[in-house]
Amino acid sequence: MQIPVFTVDAFTNKPFCGNPAAVCLIEDELQDEICQKISSEMNLSETAYIKKLNSKDTFSSASRFGLRWFTPTREVPLCGHATLASAAVLFYIQKNSNSSLTFETLSGELYARLSGDHIVLDFPMHTSTPQDPQEVKELIKTAVGDLAIQDVRYSSATKKLLVRLCDTYNRSVLESLKPDTESLMKSDSTGKVAGLIITLKGNQNGNYDFYCRYFSPWYGIPEDPVTGSAHTVLGSYWSEQLGKKEMLSALPL
Repeated sequence: MQIPVFTVDAFTNKPFCGNPAAVCLIEDELQDEICQKISSEMNLSETAYIKKLNSKDTFSSASRFGLRWFTPTREVPLCGHATLASAAVLFYIQKNSNSSLTFETLSGELYARLSGDHIVLDFPMHTSTPQDPQEVKELIKTAVGDLAIQDVRYSSATKKLLVRLCDTYNRSVLESLKPDTESLMKSDSTGKVAGLIITLKGNQNGNYDFYCRYFSPWYGIPEDPVTGSAHTVLGSYWSEQLGKKEMLSALPL
């Protein structure tokens, strides 16, 4: 069996930047064990598997596909940058003739469409609820040390914990954090947390509405440099906090 595999740098127009994902084009069903072994060997934060839904479909003509994502250690229900990478392979490499694509996933139907020289993704919004900091104090301490915290939220749908640093801090404080991933895993072994978002409100005079970093060692990802799935939580949270529908975010330099 031969499986075409592509490595795509998502969220960038420069080589060796952004967030790399592997993309595999699947003609027939692959066993989960094989998908996991391939993903472990690729050793990227996510490997995407695009599958034709009908035997008569082609990757250049069909508008609907199955899509799954695996980290080096397990399957995940949603991944933004690997979805963008998948759409890029179909649109730009396979020369798919459609202007929009639908992916059937564990998170429901996701949509990607061409808009000029960009690809636009339509993803779900995931709300978060207030989380008692005392219940996750060891995890917070491991992640940010003695820095002051403005807010703590939890998204049960995604199992992501959102920690907002105090608004008085600037971007460099967020960028300077170096949490030990093994210690993060030990600080929460309940299975409640699958990912940790650390975020900070943007400067009023700056270009960005908020900053963020994302860690998921529980799923084999020490730090994800650019993460679409975390933004399904961040978008909902900061839209509520800022009263805005359109926002710009930035990750560490």
